[in-house]
Amino acid sequence: MTGEAVAGVVLAGGGGSRLGGRVKALLEHEGRPLVELTSEALRAAGCAPVLVVLGAGADEVEERASLGACRIVRNQEWATGMGSSLRAGLAALGALAEPPAGALVALVDQPWVGVEAMARVRAAFRSPASLVSASYGGRRGHPVLLGADHFAGVADAARGDRGARDYLRARADQLTLVECGDVAAPDDIDQPADLRRLSGPPPHR
Repeated sequence: MTGEAVAGVVLAGGGGSRLGGRVKALLEHEGRPLVELTSEALRAAGCAPVLVVLGAGADEVEERASLGACRIVRNQEWATGMGSSLRAGLAALGALAEPPAGALVALVDQPWVGVEAMARVRAAFRSPASLVSASYGGRRGHPVLLGADHFAGVADAARGDRGARDYLRARADQLTLVECGDVAAPDDIDQPADLRRLSGPPPHR
């Protein structure tokens, strides 16, 4: 496996419109904001640097969450959907003095996708041409590892809330799936009923 750097990117710009406007990054699980847990998991999985893309409530997130070890990226277009946050994160990676060879992209609203799943996907990196995704029972999910060769194409395809979905679907023959269903669950926090689950046991695996 190559030693080239793989960055971590947390997409944390969502405004929680279906959650009554509650900023997803600041929802708490195990007593801590989701944005802290996700960024720390990426670091523990071997990603550096870790970028956190903020949008809704960015000032409040920076004030309340401990993100001192992360690079903060503000997405002014967050209301247009997750695709804009992905574009902002990839653009910020490209502007680094030493751009990484790849990026592991995680969603802030999936609290049961932790360091074990992230480390598995990170370990599948081979080169800037790598294209890797976690899978759950054979179904593609997050996190997703994008080799740097794919940054421009993913950014061009990322629109609305679709993120990298269309790009990955069109390149299914290049995509490596890493099964993570035994160590993680891809359930997200999207509806008011989901909020109760944050204080309950992990979803059945």
